[in-house]
Amino acid sequence: MQNIDDNFLLETTFAQELYREHAHHALVIDYHSHISPQDVAQNRTFDTITSLWMDNNPYLWRAMRANGVEEKYCTGTDIDQWQRFEQWALTMPFLMRSPLYLWSHLALKAVFGINEPLNAHSARRIFDACNAQLQGGGLSAQSLLRRFNIACVCTIDDPIDSLEHHQKLKSDGIDLKMLPTWRPDKAMNIEKREFRAYVRQLGDVTNTDISTFNGLVDALQKRHDYFAQNGCCMADHQLEEFYDEEYTDSQIEIVYEKAMRGQDLSRGEVRQYKHCFLKLTAEMNHAANWTQQYHYGILLDNNSLLYEALGQDVGADSIGEPYTAHAMSHFLNDLHTRGKLARTILTCLNPADNDMLCSMMGNFQEAGIPGKLQFGMGWWSNALPGYVGEQIDALSRFGLLGRSIGVSTGSRSLLSLVRHEYFRRLLCNLLGNDVAKGLLPADMQAIGKLVEDVCYNNAHRFFGL
Repeated sequence: MQNIDDNFLLETTFAQELYREHAHHALVIDYHSHISPQDVAQNRTFDTITSLWMDNNPYLWRAMRANGVEEKYCTGTDIDQWQRFEQWALTMPFLMRSPLYLWSHLALKAVFGINEPLNAHSARRIFDACNAQLQGGGLSAQSLLRRFNIACVCTIDDPIDSLEHHQKLKSDGIDLKMLPTWRPDKAMNIEKREFRAYVRQLGDVTNTDISTFNGLVDALQKRHDYFAQNGCCMADHQLEEFYDEEYTDSQIEIVYEKAMRGQDLSRGEVRQYKHCFLKLTAEMNHAANWTQQYHYGILLDNNSLLYEALGQDVGADSIGEPYTAHAMSHFLNDLHTRGKLARTILTCLNPADNDMLCSMMGNFQEAGIPGKLQFGMGWWSNALPGYVGEQIDALSRFGLLGRSIGVSTGSRSLLSLVRHEYFRRLLCNLLGNDVAKGLLPADMQAIGKLVEDVCYNNAHRFFGL
């Protein structure tokens, strides 16, 4: 890999100027982030690059596990910081062509000014150089947000969270905006073993009788209102898939009561409950004038417990694609026809769904709300440079690139915020190549406006920030 310079990923002079004049300095709204609100509110400082980069970073952990690294170096808490970093450095050469390879080196350049590949030979030198800068005190959590030009970061928060750290940041008068995002997944995942304990905790927090499903909905509404009072304007859901199983209110009460008694549920009952849950929370989001995000297509390993209990295999036939588009269409159409469809971001894990999602959005747009339904880009496997280009191409084919709200990072490490720069460079490069091919006019003013809109302006208007 050549040293990262100002023209990294920018193949034409037009792309280079486009990035430098219109993308580089644009503010950032990171509307989906897992960074710690406590770290931001308390302006955490970091003793080592290991704690900053690796303490809560499953992207890195997955890569290290694939390289045969012992688990203690991934998630262990009593491991020497240098040894842990060394294992990551030893993994790096095997990540060539991975987005992690590019993100990592771009982050080292952007934050620490380090311009050489991370590997076994450079690891100690890079470790010491980064630590020296961190211990200098100028790279605290809030300082890093400013360095990445973050105007607003939206964290992922459970409904039972007190939001005390959001409140602290605001009361301290800090010139950074950090907003909570309501993620009620634990109350939706009725098949999980921890469901009953979580629901009881929700009941305690809200002082609500949760013995019935209606009681659960009341408790969720109270927390939805509480989040709104604390600046929340977004809900986020992580799904395996969408659901459209028909149900009645009485059926849902029975399913809920069975779950609260610890009884096994059929797959159909689970899907009925999740369909009902998503519909009711979508109605809450619309009533509060929130945006809702749906990240779907991810199958976590512990989900296999459900299918083992049901005596079913876990595979393509168990959790498959055939009904994904139909279920999503039915779900959105029901809300749309009843006038209860909030602004919505649809984000998929599988690149094969790009065209379907971009086409689907066109079915439910609304006059007066440009880009009411948005295509979420750059999540997990879709972050490869080629896949980012494919996502931009899909949106260009079926929608309006100029109305896109760009990417969020899903960051867990503050260093991962560099993904905004990564996306912006790829966007400018794609547009610059189109100009070079004669597919777009060499109009820096017009294309520059599009880039500024996608990088910041559209999200600013979309979220009403």
